[in-house]
Amino acid sequence: MPTVTPRPDTGVTAAKAADSVIRAEGLGKTYREGKLNTPVFAGLDLDVYPGETVAIIGASGAGKSTLLHLLGGLDVPTSGEVYVDGHRMSALSDRARGALRNRALGFVYQFHHLLPEFTALENVMLPALLAGQPVGGGSHAKAPTVAEVEPKARALLESVGLGHRLQHKPGELSGGERQRAAVARALVNQPACVLGDEPTGNLDDRTAGTVFDLMLDLNRAQRTSLVLVTHDRDLARRLDRVLELHEGKLREMAPSAV
Repeated sequence: MPTVTPRPDTGVTAAKAADSVIRAEGLGKTYREGKLNTPVFAGLDLDVYPGETVAIIGASGAGKSTLLHLLGGLDVPTSGEVYVDGHRMSALSDRARGALRNRALGFVYQFHHLLPEFTALENVMLPALLAGQPVGGGSHAKAPTVAEVEPKARALLESVGLGHRLQHKPGELSGGERQRAAVARALVNQPACVLGDEPTGNLDDRTAGTVFDLMLDLNRAQRTSLVLVTHDRDLARRLDRVLELHEGKLREMAPSAV
């Protein structure tokens, strides 16, 4: 089973990065405001491999969401490197980084972030309609059409139990239904990895369990890697690996210790 490994003395090679869906080396983040520096963590190393599921736990304020944002290219590290699908994030332009995120990663947050003016079907279709931008140099790929995307989005919504809610807007859906739609949206581009930041944190226990089961089922069906920040240790124990972020260090935990 993969573990958090010591940072090598030399940089990450392209071959090593390509073995992982996401690889972080020597990752650090310090927030700076005026003369005040607030370090969150430094020197973190992590590999996420194809198809595996990883839970990141830790106390409030430990930096779990910050780490997830760095892994997903939503924030820039103070030190270290992140590779996504073999691409070094710091070497990409903002536009190329966004294109890589859209193609290789899916995101599910504690709040669903569905666009209120669009239907569930339109929300799920949107990331796929935005696809086609190149990650590096070269010409743009042809953007998919609505006719090409709609069957996939419809099938995903049906798979999460929302086949009867395709034309409903987020305000017409329950909390659990909105999160299920967000899960479908995260998977529409068949990403290499889905990153979840407390994706069931706003739901009651029964609904949270249903959404969590759904994410695991889809992970197995699509072989998409899954990295979840969660405070729920019972849920964390069900994933392949559990990592605890504690006092700026990332350590792997035995299931019996979670």
